[in-house]
Amino acid sequence: MAHKRIRPFNTKETYPEQNLDNDLCHAVVARGTTVFLRGACPQDLDTSANIDSHDPVAQTHKVMQNIRQLIEEAGGSMEHLCKVVVYLTDVRHREAVYRTMGEYIKGVHPVSTGVVVTALARPDWLVEIDATAVIPD
Repeated sequence: MAHKRIRPFNTKETYPEQNLDNDLCHAVVARGTTVFLRGACPQDLDTSANIDSHDPVAQTHKVMQNIRQLIEEAGGSMEHLCKVVVYLTDVRHREAVYRTMGEYIKGVHPVSTGVVVTALARPDWLVEIDATAVIPD
């Protein structure tokens, strides 16, 4: 493991009433190069064009692909991901978004916070995820 993960858990056990399966933890102790990403949105990184979908799963796939791409461009990998903050415009999308995000963070155990907001920067966006990674020295 790239960083020390304190109290890892899986949301399948923590939220048994929801259909989730995310590997998270309560804290990450990291040293190295810190990579703070802007909130990742369901848009193309090169053109800033929104993806053509109003589906929370499709939007989350694009968001997580963008996070992975940016961490890799910074010289890291998804195992260096330490923290995510998930912003949702509708709490009813929580399970779909977290299940999809879980595909990208399986075995990583970042810390995570979820927030429901009134709106995001573009009206088509259903999800935005803020991420922080630390690439070890």
